[in-house]
Amino acid sequence: MQKTNSGLKNFFHLLIRYINPFIKPFEFIRAFPSFMWFFRDWRKYKKIKGSENFKISDSYPCLHDKTETTAFDAHYFYQDSWAFKKIYESKSKEHVDIGSFVYFIAPLTAVTKVIFIDIRPLETDLENFISKEGSILDIPFDDNSVESLSSLHVAEHIGLGRYGDPVDPLGTKKSCQELARVLAPNGNLYFSLPIGKPRVCFNAHRIHSPKQIIDYFEGLKLVEISGVDDSGQFTKNIDISVLENCSYGCGLFHFTK
Repeated sequence: MQKTNSGLKNFFHLLIRYINPFIKPFEFIRAFPSFMWFFRDWRKYKKIKGSENFKISDSYPCLHDKTETTAFDAHYFYQDSWAFKKIYESKSKEHVDIGSFVYFIAPLTAVTKVIFIDIRPLETDLENFISKEGSILDIPFDDNSVESLSSLHVAEHIGLGRYGDPVDPLGTKKSCQELARVLAPNGNLYFSLPIGKPRVCFNAHRIHSPKQIIDYFEGLKLVEISGVDDSGQFTKNIDISVLENCSYGCGLFHFTK
């Protein structure tokens, strides 16, 4: 019976993933009762002396923000903080990032010059910032030339076609090899991706074991491995066995050459 329930649960989650591109079913269902308090607040607001005269055509229902705590993505929240602190403490005058989340890049320009490489150039007026079109599979730098380098939650996507790149089962491995190629002697590489029991969730991402990643960066020295476990808890210098047994953790790797 337990095996049957597990199978039904897995099928349900699979169904949700296929429906999500068209409509988010949980948010859709939650919206119905939420509209009750939305219109209740609307009427209450309109009755308050001094309230603006607004039209229904200007209304903008936000129905899912009444939460008891502030929600955040533990992977991105902790990895960005971890990498930013390391780059800041390194006092690097120039940092190269390959495809990381742009909200990590913006504050980084306040402490160092940033060169951002992505297949989709980032068009912005930020100071201390240069955007270059490029690929993590063909980084536009010479061998052993980049002293401070990062790529956060990127390599797991490479080779799955999600972002228009060619499908390739070795996408993550080739990405790691290219990062290692451009890293300068004594340089620092800050790298992250989903960690746990290896599998591919096509075409979203792959999940790798910590050992796979260390092997992919053969020739580099591992300075630190920290991580976020399945519960969303961040641990500095985490025991690798914890990450090995995750379903969808986040491994934070600091390498040098």
